[in-house]
Amino acid sequence: MEAKKGLPIIAITGSAGKTTTKAFVGSILSKKWNVFESKDYWNTTEHTKKHKEEINDSHQAVVLEYGMAYPGIITNHCSIIQPNISIVTNIGLAHVGNFDGDVRGVAKAKSELIHGMDQQGLLILNKDDDNSRYLETQQFKGKMLTVGIKSDADYRAYDLQYKDIGMSFKMKLHGQEIELYIPILGEHHVYNALNAVAVADYLGFSPLDIQAGLNFKKPPRRLTIYNLRDDITVIDDTVHSHPQGVRAAIDVLTNIAKKRKVAIIGQMRELGVLREEEYRKVGEYIYKVGIDEFITYGFRTDEMSNAAIEMGMDPSKVHHFINKDALHALLDKLIQPHDTILVKGASKTNMFETVKYLDQTLKEE
Repeated sequence: MEAKKGLPIIAITGSAGKTTTKAFVGSILSKKWNVFESKDYWNTTEHTKKHKEEINDSHQAVVLEYGMAYPGIITNHCSIIQPNISIVTNIGLAHVGNFDGDVRGVAKAKSELIHGMDQQGLLILNKDDDNSRYLETQQFKGKMLTVGIKSDADYRAYDLQYKDIGMSFKMKLHGQEIELYIPILGEHHVYNALNAVAVADYLGFSPLDIQAGLNFKKPPRRLTIYNLRDDITVIDDTVHSHPQGVRAAIDVLTNIAKKRKVAIIGQMRELGVLREEEYRKVGEYIYKVGIDEFITYGFRTDEMSNAAIEMGMDPSKVHHFINKDALHALLDKLIQPHDTILVKGASKTNMFETVKYLDQTLKEE
């Protein structure tokens, strides 16, 4: 399927942030247009075939997520529906185990989006993401725009601030400074918002449309906040888990915690030969940012706990479980008023059960 003249077909890939970026883009564009937006996590080639049948003449824009666990998949996506606007959110370690542990293999597979899209279209890249330099942009003839916070990108956010349940930041659009707000926590989500700002601005949406559209309905279980009794807060981030996302979630915990910071971290999948090193780095990071209680759950996640202890964390503050009931029994004893608790793990590890347990046992009376 090729774009009918003028129909923006926006495809999003990347190791993290695809679904949230898609939700931001869809939310802004639907302020003025009838938008076809794929369902959250509907990002396989089978889904793309279904989408091709569902898109019709009433749609004024199409927003899709292109997932990839192996080479050749994104080429296949593009042969079913060819995008004319593409976003690569970042290149991280999701699925790196399928590429012999080499992030350049991931970048090469993600580059299939650049090769498979309309060669005169728009490509949006993350200027702050080191691994994005491995993307194959040399032959691309279209327009390239960058987003960033740390570097001088085309769309750059600054003055980031954590608010109650979201982030505010400033940026310049057409020479005018504007302040924007997103109802989801974490610096990493500001990048997702910037991708959507770049698309919307390119398509002629006004700063007011953009401001309104960023106040989106966020995907479920993405840094969802539960305010429970005794001023206890639970952060539910239990959909995906890879090293970048784990660090980002820990950053949210350290930024919003009022008193003690409790991190419950489950397995990260598909890291292959990098697992040991990446698990160790998480444990070291936990110690570095001053987490008060560190709980790991699942096979081999004690590699994280052991790394935290080796760095100097008090062993009595580090706990490892392979049994959820035993983990929940510890929480009954451990949790105190004013605690902030992060629960993070891949959906296959069912860490959401721990969120539900905390919600049920600590509900406001």
